[in-house]
Amino acid sequence: MTNTSSPFSIGLTGGIGSGKTTVANLFGDLGAALVDTDAIAHQLSAPGGAAIAAIRSAFGDDFITAGGAMDRAKMRAHVFADAQARKQLESILHPLIRSETARAAAEARGDYLIFVVPLLVESQQWRNRTSRILVVDCSEEIQISRVMQRNAMPRAQVEAIMAAQATRAERLAAADDIIENNLDTAALLPQIAALHARYLSLAKTNNGDHL
Repeated sequence: MTNTSSPFSIGLTGGIGSGKTTVANLFGDLGAALVDTDAIAHQLSAPGGAAIAAIRSAFGDDFITAGGAMDRAKMRAHVFADAQARKQLESILHPLIRSETARAAAEARGDYLIFVVPLLVESQQWRNRTSRILVVDCSEEIQISRVMQRNAMPRAQVEAIMAAQATRAERLAAADDIIENNLDTAALLPQIAALHARYLSLAKTNNGDHL
């Protein structure tokens, strides 16, 4: 999982509703540089985004809002019900995400670099590009509850999204480090502080998995 020829970096991942963004932002507050691939995907599919023309061509005007953005709710429902459609959307977005991620990483400034990647475990690419994999973990029932509340989704749709992702066991098996997020932000802080101190030390050696 380590690429010792590149600067020390963390691949942060977790299932939907696990709290990846919260955890990443707390590391950012301590001085880590963040590159969030989901945020990049949002930018690409926003009005005027680099992926909009291809999305319109592949899926039609029905999947583009009046404001010119990809209709995320409609697309989400579509691709999680149709594996072929999901592959088609990924074929549009993933090359653009890779290019923009590389640009953002080259410009990032911080004590060390964290890539926030929802589907990291599903992608061999990310296993090979990062020094360590950090998994934000919580119970599946908490995932479901959070996403239902946050996105106003029915339970069945949340479960379908989770079924399309790596399993909790697969993520934990891939992890070098784990943050438990079953409670609240206060419970995250000591875990993040301890890992940040370790990452600072490893970043100085730029040889993370040999220590």
